[in-house]
Amino acid sequence: MRTLRKTRGPETYFIIADADPIYHDAIRDLFYLPLEEGFGKAFPTSTPGLDDVYANFQTHAEEMVLQMAGARPVPWEECLLAFLEAIEPQSIDWWLCGSAALAVRGIAIEPHDIDLVVGDANAETLAELLMGSLIEPLVRVEDWFCNWFARAFLHARLEWVGGVDERADQPEVSDFGPTAASRLETVVWRGREIRVPPLDLQRDHNRRRGLKDRVRLIERALRTET
Repeated sequence: MRTLRKTRGPETYFIIADADPIYHDAIRDLFYLPLEEGFGKAFPTSTPGLDDVYANFQTHAEEMVLQMAGARPVPWEECLLAFLEAIEPQSIDWWLCGSAALAVRGIAIEPHDIDLVVGDANAETLAELLMGSLIEPLVRVEDWFCNWFARAFLHARLEWVGGVDERADQPEVSDFGPTAASRLETVVWRGREIRVPPLDLQRDHNRRRGLKDRVRLIERALRTET
């Protein structure tokens, strides 16, 4: 497995090439699309710091794919700790969602990554703080449920969306949209306070995804709370 960088006018592609076919599904799940040279994702060529971001991508792409495919363990706790240490001096509006939001409650789930929701105004600030770890630059998103997306690698994959709007709760209420944001709960993990969505929204979201084992674990946690 190797990486390539191809610039085609206003777009520059980060490409994963020569990957064993057993990893192709994992690469697609990371939203890298088939190209002649392998699988790629395009970013604006004019993106500030793109050289440094590609250097990080080149270093971590293979490990990212292997973790995504389940071929390597995902050190999510190290990732979350590294993130918390990086932002500790700052005041940033963020909260944890996805499987990691369940894991920090002590639910027996092994996250594949760390997923964050950040305030619209803080998406760029976070990208600046994590510039040394970015493997994909912060990009403006069109026609999605948010305004911003970025991906870093700190022992494991860390992603965030910024400026999430009401589309995240359509057609069903999600565990990462405005409804969840209005009902955030605080848990203490490793001595630090972390905001997470309520368990009932995470249960309903995972039920729609068909993750029956995860739903059972969440329901058990809900019974314990009551």
